[in-house]
Formats: sequence, C-alpha cells, structure tokens
Amino acid sequence: MYDLFGSFSEYYYFILALQALCVFHSYRKGNQQKWIWIIVFLPLVGSLVYIFTEIVKRNHVSDIQEKAVAFVNPGGRIKNLEKNFKFTSTFTNRVALADAYLESGMFEKAIELYEPALTGIFHDNEHILKQLIHAYYQLDRMDEVVRTGLKITNAMNFSKSHTNLLYALALEKTGNTSLVEKQYQAMNHRFSNYEARYNYGCFLLRQSRIEEAGLIFFDIVEESERMSRREKGGVTLWIDKSKEEISKLVK
Repeated sequence: MYDLFGSFSEYYYFILALQALCVFHSYRKGNQQKWIWIIVFLPLVGSLVYIFTEIVKRNHVSDIQEKAVAFVNPGGRIKNLEKNFKFTSTFTNRVALADAYLESGMFEKAIELYEPALTGIFHDNEHILKQLIHAYYQLDRMDEVVRTGLKITNAMNFSKSHTNLLYALALEKTGNTSLVEKQYQAMNHRFSNYEARYNYGCFLLRQSRIEEAGLIFFDIVEESERMSRREKGGVTLWIDKSKEEISKLVK
C-alpha cells in the first residue's frame, strides 16, 4: 500500500508541476483565458495538449516561417541580422550574420566576421573553422583552407563531413598529396559520402592507380542498384559520373 501511495503521490505532484508550468507559460504569452480552464479541469490531457499546441507546434511553425521568409527574401533576413549585430555585437549575432552571408554567397563579408571571432574561448570554435573552410574554398584561397583544416582534423565527425572533402581537394591543389589519401580513406564508407568517394576515385586516377580507382567507381554503381529512387536523391550525379568513369576504363 505504501509503495502504491508513494507512486500515486509522485504522479500527482508531477501533474501539478506540469499544470503550473503550462499556466505560467500561458500567463506569460497572454493567452490564459483561452487555456486556463482546460489546463485546470483536464490536468494531464489539457497540459499535454497545451504543450503540443502552444509550445512545440508553434515553435515548429515559426521555424518553418522563418526559413520560408529567408528563401523568398534573403536580403530582408540579412538586413535584420545586420541591424541586430550593429545594435549588439555579440558572438551569437556575429556568427548568425556571417552564416547568412555565407549562405548568400557573400564569402568575403562572411570571412570578415568569422576571422575576428576566433579569439579567447572561441579561438578553436569548430563551427567557425568549418565555415571558414567553405568560404576560403569558394574564393580559391586553398592555402588558407589547408591551414584552417589542420586545426580541426581531429574534431569529432570532421573526417566524414563535406568540409573534409574540401580540405582534401585543397591539399591536392596545394601539392600536399601525401596527406590527401588519409582524408579520402576516412570518407570511403559504403552507402555514404558518394561525392567524396567519386573524388577519391578521380584522385587515384591522377595517381595512375587505375585498378584501385575502378574499384571505387564500381562500388558506387553497385550500391546504387540496391537503392530506391528516394534513397538515390541528390547522389544521382555522382553515380552517373562513376558510370562514365567505368565506361572510359573498359574501352
């Protein structure tokens, strides 16, 4: 009986806490008249419905709306971020504006904001370093891609990222061929990283390692035959390119 009562007591206080949270949130949002009776008279159900409708769903809708506005009018979003940064030049506002510049192809402006942010506790910030690699690469500043890439080669998930592909491409373009293959090998996993693996095959061709390159291309094509149309998605380009390379090799 004691255990049963204890369990009921914990359940009761949990619902009270949930109610209090919902009532407080409702009061802060100014919509308490609409929800207060539902939360009070249907404690658990009312609270859960409130959380889903007013917190979870609304945040999701706001996020979708923000992305839609950014797609339709990217200049408007950038202007708002510029105002925010001018009003308060915090690290968060700086990076948000730099990210927007990068997404819009304004690479020089993005770099001008990213580089000064790499100070103090943010001197090795992984997000900024990755974004800088993308910006430098787009501007054909390969030496800076390599220099920046060296700082985060040991970061979690870097080896499997698209940023690592840019780093590998920059290594080859700057003559650091001894380091290139290590990066490609880290991305050479079945049913993933098709762009990187295609580029790995091309790198092997340039090294006159024809048979190894052919195996890379063949694996990509062979895997594609087991994939649905949806799974192929954005990797169709690399599958088709791999087929082209195979056709050249067998002539």
